[in-house]
Amino acid sequence: MTSPLSSAGIFITLEGGEGAGKSTQIQRLAAALRAASHDVVVTREPGGSSGAEAIRGLILSGGHGFSPVTEALLFSAARLDHLEKTIRPALARGAIVLCDRFADSTRAYQGASGGADPAILDALEKIVVGSTQPDLTLIFDLPAAEGLHRAALRRGAEHADRFESEALGFHEKLRKGFLAIAAQDTQRCVIVDATGSIDQIAETIHAIVFEKIKARAR
Repeated sequence: MTSPLSSAGIFITLEGGEGAGKSTQIQRLAAALRAASHDVVVTREPGGSSGAEAIRGLILSGGHGFSPVTEALLFSAARLDHLEKTIRPALARGAIVLCDRFADSTRAYQGASGGADPAILDALEKIVVGSTQPDLTLIFDLPAAEGLHRAALRRGAEHADRFESEALGFHEKLRKGFLAIAAQDTQRCVIVDATGSIDQIAETIHAIVFEKIKARAR
């Protein structure tokens, strides 16, 4: 499939707390973009490449007692492999890359909620991400308690992962962390009200993304 984009691709990230609906919406968005003849790559963090997926299992399994800084280092290692093997090659060929979580999640989870030194996170992002910054970040926002409830319904009888198991206070800090990121970078970030219906949220997201594509094509 050939993308209509004439230059380098577009990097779009979806961020937010647990149960915000990112996984559902990323697939809907990908389908809409492909229907419009765009080359689309859907990926996730931690993960998105063989090395990164191995690190994902290590982190999310829990039980290791990693500090927030250690987690940030692990996520950064996974991110570098992900960038090198998946994201950058796709962008270079002009694809639209949709990524479920990226560097903002490290700032929110290990930083705002975990207490890792922002200077350390800044340094890691500079080394690992460099100039490969998202062109657009959609931050899904809803009350933490509702998100945890949705996450519990989604996983059913499965055990909660490392982060879903955290107390409500952790997730409330997480929400504030994402909102602070959005406030600090209004050119890149758009807050999406994740309390609506799946169809309503999809309509909002599609309008935002297709406008971004049109702006890039001008």
